[in-house]
Amino acid sequence: MAHPSDRTRVHRHPERGAYDRATIDAIVDEALICHLAWVTEDGQPRVIPTIHVRVGDTLYVHGSQASGTLRALRDGATACIETTIVDGLVLARSTPKHSMNYRSVVVYGSPREVLDREEMQVAQRALAEHVVPGRSPDARPPNEQEYRETAIFAVPLDEASAKVRAGPPIDPDEDLELDVWAGVIPIRVVAGVPEPAPDLRPGIGVPAYANDYRRPGAAE
Repeated sequence: MAHPSDRTRVHRHPERGAYDRATIDAIVDEALICHLAWVTEDGQPRVIPTIHVRVGDTLYVHGSQASGTLRALRDGATACIETTIVDGLVLARSTPKHSMNYRSVVVYGSPREVLDREEMQVAQRALAEHVVPGRSPDARPPNEQEYRETAIFAVPLDEASAKVRAGPPIDPDEDLELDVWAGVIPIRVVAGVPEPAPDLRPGIGVPAYANDYRRPGAAE
């Protein structure tokens, strides 16, 4: 279980905070991208979107060797990683009470560059499987040049917390008599029909993992 630190403890709406690994892991596993933030040596904030994957107690983030962000992490910068899933738009009877139903995770840590080739292979496969389960055995793995161009960093999930908002709008009693619709508009990630590449060789059919694509936790 990830114990809350001063940085990860939820102070605003503490009732929405969650620190158990089951909640944290489920959100991280479902989210498709995260945002990686750090502060430069001259005190300037930086943040980028990137791909992530969880393998056990470790969060891996992926990037290019040419990335300034990953060069900074290599030099020892502390990172903050955040990901959010929006589950619904919460429409109250007054605009100040509007909200969103969401699940989010924040992770702090000092990233470790993955240099061991076996661990890099594990992380690369896991990243592909995180985005499209079943894809990794079907596609060509990275070659030597691609491994040299790739940077992977590992962050332990020791300092992490989740924040979750669910349910209907919370209107003050004096607004309940207003003739205004209130409720939740659910938001879901839904895959469309796979579109073949224009240069795809004839006779290659759409694999089941593409035809039947679903995100973990998505409604059936």
